Amino acid sequence: DPRIHCRRLETPRISVPKGSVAIADSQTGVYPVSSPGGWRLIGQTPVTMFDPNRPHPSIVTPGDYIRFVPIGSEAEFEEIFEMSVNGSYEVQVQ
Repeated sequence: DPRIHCRRLETPRISVPKGSVAIADSQTGVYPVSSPGGWRLIGQTPVTMFDPNRPHPSIVTPGDYIRFVPIGSEAEFEEIFEMSVNGSYEVQVQ
């Protein structure tokens, strides 16, 4: 969507938390691990998007469309995070 197109930061952040959802130019991405980064942060997902210890390390594949939905509270965020970590959270695919 060109309405949310934005440039990268001139000075990258020293640390961006794992799960941060960000935009740079015309792309949206999720930081799979905490790392430096210069993309514009727009949210955070509690879902572990990448885990090299899983049979299929990434829950998405190139070309997938992802729809993020609001989470109602910090408690709900933490609950989804814990479920994601222990493998009991299922991402809804349509």
